[in-house]
Amino acid sequence: MRDWWKQWLTTDFGWTQSLLFYAIDLGLVLALIYMVLVIIGERRTLWMVRGFILLMLASAISARLGLPLLSFVLEKLVVGSAVAMAVTFQSEFRRFLEQLGRGEFRQLLQPGRRIVPKPDSVIDEIVDAVRELSQNRIGALLILETDSPIDERDLKVPGVKLNAEVSKEILLTIFHPKTALHDGACLIRGSRVVAAAVILPLYERPAPRQLGTRHRAALGITEKVENCVCVVVSEETGSISLAERGILNKPLTSSKLKELLEARFSPAVEREAVAPSIRGLVNQIGNRVRILMTRFFALFGLNLPASPRNKK
Repeated sequence: MRDWWKQWLTTDFGWTQSLLFYAIDLGLVLALIYMVLVIIGERRTLWMVRGFILLMLASAISARLGLPLLSFVLEKLVVGSAVAMAVTFQSEFRRFLEQLGRGEFRQLLQPGRRIVPKPDSVIDEIVDAVRELSQNRIGALLILETDSPIDERDLKVPGVKLNAEVSKEILLTIFHPKTALHDGACLIRGSRVVAAAVILPLYERPAPRQLGTRHRAALGITEKVENCVCVVVSEETGSISLAERGILNKPLTSSKLKELLEARFSPAVEREAVAPSIRGLVNQIGNRVRILMTRFFALFGLNLPASPRNKK
């Protein structure tokens, strides 16, 4: 078998062999791009990936055409863009490398679509607790997971495990100044309070001086981990803030907070998948090929034979 494979590789099949190798090369590149899109998983980042791919294609074409200066500039832009994307999507690329190292290829080819919905009752309990904490000027920090669970390695201290049902009373109890769990964040997963007294990494970039430790912690965790949002209640002013992806939205009223949380965690809202399923992708490609073939045969006054599924 091995001798046959070596003989096949050394045999000159001309353009057929070249076409086969080009097809394999292109297929592997497309598979790699598909995995990256699955890991990133959001439509708004797709344009950055497309721009990066266009830069690589332009660099390859300029090198093929013999334009050394343009090729040099584009090559440096590709390297710089790759470094920038690695920094911007560090959590996604880390998850990609971890899954690749574990051999979890099936997960790499399965795009996630839904965010984790929260029942209206859970959002109401959170908003009611935040409203009362704000009125009494009691500081609070809540982490709400949006899809996959947060890796404990992204937290400085995982805190005390609770696994209790979300309610206004338990949140008020946790953040009461006289309790042992009030100092830190409260981690909420679905409709459960997973842990309290969670210590988060602080925001390392320059920030306004009026931002306290809770706000810097909310900015730090949401910048580092994208699958969460943070609700912050200021101890000094009682103002309400919402942090997501390293951006702080403040000040908010309790009604505005409820509106934002309902929009973020509504069961009807789906994260638009950047990469479709493999079956859907194959069907799309097949339909496009069939349309092109139909137009090609129409130029010569011929009809494309009907597929077996279309035959009655």
